[in-house]
Amino acid sequence: MRILWVVLRKELLEQWRSYRLLIVCVVLLLFGLASPLLAKYTPQLLRLALPEGEEILNLIPPPTVGDAVSQYLKNITQFGVLLAVLMAMGLVALEKDKGTAGLMLAKPIPRGVFLIAKFVALGLTFAAGILLAAVSGYYYTLLLFEPLSLSAWLGLNALLLTFILVYVAVTLLCSTVTDSQVVSGGLALVFVVVLSGLSAVPRLGEFMPGQLNTWAAGLVTGHGEPAWAALGVSVGLIVAALVVAWLVFERQEL
Repeated sequence: MRILWVVLRKELLEQWRSYRLLIVCVVLLLFGLASPLLAKYTPQLLRLALPEGEEILNLIPPPTVGDAVSQYLKNITQFGVLLAVLMAMGLVALEKDKGTAGLMLAKPIPRGVFLIAKFVALGLTFAAGILLAAVSGYYYTLLLFEPLSLSAWLGLNALLLTFILVYVAVTLLCSTVTDSQVVSGGLALVFVVVLSGLSAVPRLGEFMPGQLNTWAAGLVTGHGEPAWAALGVSVGLIVAALVVAWLVFERQEL
């Protein structure tokens, strides 16, 4: 446990020095702020930007708190997944390429601890980013629309974080398998496409991580059913990706 804490502290410091923490927090904060604003003022922007904007505006129903929540979910999931791939694709591959992984593991540090520390550190980075997005999104939704249930909003963001962590774990696996962060990112994007495609398959999609976003929206709007199966599959994918990454990493020569 002491070794894990030492390595985790090093990885958290690396998150700061490499600007991963700053980038994730700033990007998610901005989209947390922008989502309710976009939901509120997009109709007015259409009216100003298009020649027939006034007629189009009459066809669009007034924006509601549901539109703000939908915009928030769409922005955080899309850019959260993109950030997960970009931030995680070099976690192991880059260190293997530079030779720093071999130096770290010569201390000695168990390889499983090495991987877990990287996942937890990046997971905490995304947790911080989601927290900032949640606070800003809640505040501007309150100002522009109406109060949201605080417990439902916290649950929504917890599900969003779980959804993003699936792609962090999968990208970490890809980064472990290869020595190139470019190849790692490409493999991770393939997983993103595959999981997105499976989410669109009837019945099978109910078990995919994407269903967490539907559950998250239902928490705030009061519609929809819990997706416990999708949550179980998501946690299972995280654990499976980390276990496979550890098994692969154990057999690699550094």
